[in-house]
Amino acid sequence: MPTDYRLLVKNIKQLVCVCNNGEKFLLREDMKKLAVYENASLVIGKDGLIKAVGPADTIHTQFLNATFETVIDASGHCVLPGLVDPHTHPVWVGERVHEFAMKLAGATYMEIHQTGGGIHFTVEHTRNASEAELYASFKNRLHRMLKAGTTLVECKTGYGLNLETEVKMLKVIERAHRELDIGISSTYCGAHAVPKGKTAEEAADEIIAYHLPKLKEMMLNGEVHIDNIDVFYEKGVFEQKPTKEILKAGKNCGLQINFHGDEFYPMNSAELGTELGALAISHLEEITDEGIAAMAAAKCCGVLLPTTAYILRLKHPRARDMLDAGMIIALGSDFNPNAYCFSMAIVMHMACVNMKMTMNEALAAATINAAFSLGKSDMHGSLEVGKQGDLIILSSPRWEHLIYQYGCHHELIKYVITKGKVVYENEGITGY
Repeated sequence: MPTDYRLLVKNIKQLVCVCNNGEKFLLREDMKKLAVYENASLVIGKDGLIKAVGPADTIHTQFLNATFETVIDASGHCVLPGLVDPHTHPVWVGERVHEFAMKLAGATYMEIHQTGGGIHFTVEHTRNASEAELYASFKNRLHRMLKAGTTLVECKTGYGLNLETEVKMLKVIERAHRELDIGISSTYCGAHAVPKGKTAEEAADEIIAYHLPKLKEMMLNGEVHIDNIDVFYEKGVFEQKPTKEILKAGKNCGLQINFHGDEFYPMNSAELGTELGALAISHLEEITDEGIAAMAAAKCCGVLLPTTAYILRLKHPRARDMLDAGMIIALGSDFNPNAYCFSMAIVMHMACVNMKMTMNEALAAATINAAFSLGKSDMHGSLEVGKQGDLIILSSPRWEHLIYQYGCHHELIKYVITKGKVVYENEGITGY
């Protein structure tokens, strides 16, 4: 046995592995009893992968002669997998704080969008920004997510809507992927809105004829890594025909289908997604019973975004109906200029209160199921031997405090660790 390891976390009061049998996702019944151990320890190797998880005494004996670069005594603390945020729009300049007042006064999202605000406002500013300016703001946002416990985040483009700016955004995401400690799943979302002066059909033709071939070339050359393709499938934006054409073309380029659907109107997004073999569909505030059944049968993950329904005063997604029907449910922050939330802890709290999910369900949805929605649950989303050593250490003795203490995660998260390295330590914690 090698004697040199990267990290030992010992004497953990409560170790929440979430899974312990290699599950790729958890359904409702499996969520009722997560894999939780009392008085445990965990070992991560120099390759950043978990080497052992188990009772503290057993780990102590097994690794008695081993040396560790870092040892953390987690007595009285609990350990959870790093949180996974599977839906964000974090690369942009052009904040929209002024639109918040408009929404409070009664303006709807689509009303603001149709008058040139919303996405189009941010597109204009993002197009004019330099790559360096975009990277600086993006890096700051990722750091704030990391401090809030997120260790893997999906990052979309979509504030370019032309090839030049979409490529600029992808380069920014790629730089972060290479330089920063947080894990990134990259999504091309060039069909986030219909560009001014074009129809949806014209925009789709341009994406298929010019954007995707260029992006495929860049991927083959190793310039960027792109995991997913996304379209804002919505009435008055991209409707069924252009959405289907774009998603099929993206899939033919090797991208996973992971798109916006049924947010404001019932668009039969589930039926379209299951027909195309989508890995996940986000929003689903207006999904039908038939759509829920179709997604459950196809094992297509529903990514629910409680912050969006909250900020836009929409009805909340029918999480309970989805879970009862056997759907795979994930949670995401939908971080963007419209829903400015970095914290998956707040997202979980909102899911419990507004969508009637249990705390167990919310945690599974923000870890293993969120990782599944990105095609990454083989290495992320739970603390199991062979998986990447991403975890958070809380100052509390029970993990539920992360959800229960609404908005207090900054006083609970003591350490954030990725690949066995401490990437954030909160030295100001006074108690839980």
